[in-house]
Order: sequence, then structure tokens, then C-alpha cells
Amino acid sequence: MKWVRRVTSFLLILMLGPVAVAIGGDENVAGDWRSATRQSSGLDPKPETTPEAVVQVYAARAFSWRGAFAVHTWISVKPENAKEYTVYEVMGWHVRHGGSALQVHNDEPDRYCYGTRPDILSDLRGAKASKAIKDIEAAVKAYPYASTYTTWPGPNSNTFTAFVTRRVPELEADLPPTAIGKDYLPEGSIFGKAPSGSGAQFSILGALGVLVSMDEGIEINILGLSFGIDPSDLAIRLPGVGKIGFR
Repeated sequence: MKWVRRVTSFLLILMLGPVAVAIGGDENVAGDWRSATRQSSGLDPKPETTPEAVVQVYAARAFSWRGAFAVHTWISVKPENAKEYTVYEVMGWHVRHGGSALQVHNDEPDRYCYGTRPDILSDLRGAKASKAIKDIEAAVKAYPYASTYTTWPGPNSNTFTAFVTRRVPELEADLPPTAIGKDYLPEGSIFGKAPSGSGAQFSILGALGVLVSMDEGIEINILGLSFGIDPSDLAIRLPGVGKIGFR
């Protein structure tokens, strides 16, 4: 049937991005987790020289084959005059070992993600960061999937980060199209805010939907492969590749 061939052809086109990333030889996709670096990337302001409050949202390619499709995201906070950062993230392997997916720990927030340097998606300082920290802590406590993890379509690490950023819109966190799981809306909802906290989205279990926002632009999600345009940043959003723009 023609429509089946057309749908199949379209899905194959969407797969070109992840395939290109895999073929490109990204160390994080093809590397060994035991030898991959976890050193600081130097992106975070060090507590000993930065007394003001700091909030940052990070993203880095997921490890192994997942990195061809998706990034892993996390949130770090440092209250005013604090001596260390608190990192909030969701990790699937903890669930497989009988623990909680939601991990809260003191750590260097800007570590390489098993060989891949992270990018900063949001960076707040001072009074804005102090206010955001209180809202982040409340959102983390309200996260409904702390004991659950599903790589696709969610809930996963990106579901968690999006859950928090929707509730703390001052972060203005534009999660990339490679943040698979960000569109998994909580508790069976099909309508909600876009992950940035602005605009709105329609999503069926994170596997099919559309969002419209001033921060993300227009993005369509088909089976977790998201693509779209971001006029405010003169950018396009592509599965596997991520966000490509002139700003």
C-alpha cells in the first residue's frame, strides 16, 4: 500500500541523523564505559570562588548505542555560600539493581558523561538562582517516577529533567530534540506545558505529539524521533543530530 511505503520511507529519513552520529565514530557511542573519562569539563563556576547561588542544567550524549539517538540530562544547584553542588538526575541502572532511579548526590556537576563533554542548557546566578533552587527542590520531591525507568519512550532521565523545568520556567531550558523522554507527560496526561515551561504540547506517552513554544519553536515527535524549526534561534531541530542554528 502506498501509505505504508510513504510512512516507512519517512521513518527511514528520520533515522538518517542517528545513523550519521553512529557512523561518525563518537567515542561515547562506541567506547568502553570502564575507560571513559568522568573528569570535570570546567564549565561550572567553582564554589570556592563563586559565593553566589548557581543553577545549571546540563546535557551530554548518552552512553553506548543510546548516544546515537539521545542525550542524558541533569540539574545541578549550589545555594549561596555553599561549598559544593547538589546534582539531581535519573539513572536507569540503579533501578535494575533494586534502588531508586532518582539520584541526589554531591558531585562535580560538569563531569564528562562517560567520555562526552556536556553542554549547558540553562545557567542562573544570584537571586534568580536562589529562588529557582527552592522550586527545583519542590519539583524533585513531586516527581512521580522515582522508582521507574524506561529507556524509550519514558519515563527516563529526560522525563525527570523536563518535569522539573516545566515547574521552574525561569530556567528557560530548551531541551534538545535528542532529549528522548522529555515529551513523556506525567500521570497519563496528553496535554501540558512544553519542557521549557512556555508554550504547550500534545503528547501520547512521549511517542507521538507536537509542541509549540517561544523557546523550542515548533517540534513534531514521531516514535521519539523529534524534528522541527526554532525561528527565535534561526535553528532546525533534527533527530539524532540535535539543534543546529546560527545563534
